[in-house]
Amino acid sequence: MQLKKANGNITTVSMATVTATATAMATATAMATELKVVINPRFSSMEKWDVNITPKNKLLSLNLNEIWHYKDLMMMFVKRDVITIYKQTILGPIWFLVQPVMTMLVFMFVFGNIANISTDGLPHSLFYLSGIILWNYFSECFIQTSDTFLQNSEIFGKVYFPRFIIPMSKSISGLLKFLIQFLLFFLIYSYYFFVEKLVSPNIFVTIVPLIVLVVAGYGLGFGLIFSSLTSKYRDLKFLMQFGVQLLMFSTPIIYPLSSLKGNVLFIMKMNPFTHVFEAFKYAFLGKGVVSFYGLIYSFLFMLIVLFIGVIYFNKTEKNFMDTI
Repeated sequence: MQLKKANGNITTVSMATVTATATAMATATAMATELKVVINPRFSSMEKWDVNITPKNKLLSLNLNEIWHYKDLMMMFVKRDVITIYKQTILGPIWFLVQPVMTMLVFMFVFGNIANISTDGLPHSLFYLSGIILWNYFSECFIQTSDTFLQNSEIFGKVYFPRFIIPMSKSISGLLKFLIQFLLFFLIYSYYFFVEKLVSPNIFVTIVPLIVLVVAGYGLGFGLIFSSLTSKYRDLKFLMQFGVQLLMFSTPIIYPLSSLKGNVLFIMKMNPFTHVFEAFKYAFLGKGVVSFYGLIYSFLFMLIVLFIGVIYFNKTEKNFMDTI
């Protein structure tokens, strides 16, 4: 095959060269078509992906299957909260025990000796410590969860993973800290049980895991609500610290519910924390005001708080990067 150029020279091109060029062009066209199919799913309904990231259409959706898929990441966050935070400290994990012990000693001195508040004839150390460790668990879950969006905004902006993993990891790490503090309570409890013989457990010990679960639900639910609010209104963080302290004094931790009467007792029973804390004390110490209906009220109130928290969290998750 001959081609004549503009200058009059004749160039000979073989048919093999033309065929090879045509084949290359056809191959390139086919590859472009396949690439177009991959990029735009509309061109192929048979295309399958390993991971599909789509916006949530339901505000109550938790997508537990996806959370389970990222369980290793959640355990990494738990390890970060429990181990890494005290890695370069002198006392290390002993700080988990220092806080409840110091708080117990202050309560014993101020409320037990100076104010002379009744503890229903129970040892002051057990009475105060039983409420302190349970309250610390709620406070830990609530405060840590409420900072979900603010503390992890850089991670959220760089990589995708289920955002609900962060609040769940806070609850799990808080549970590990609670178990460490509960071990301290158990050691002191064993002394008064075997040596002094002043306390004895009862059948309510069987519902202690449920009580801890309810407290975790309150911490998670309120934390989800306030994490969504603080993403827009950061001054609420100061209100939370103050509110947690006020709520502790309005819960029977430093005083028994049996010492209250009249309208004050009615108001205290309206506090959903009252019934779970009284049941926890009664399970181990044998004294307290336990109400079956009160426990149901506390459990249902926890479900409502958790329900609202999940909805508000999922709603804020969609556009919180625009406000932080």
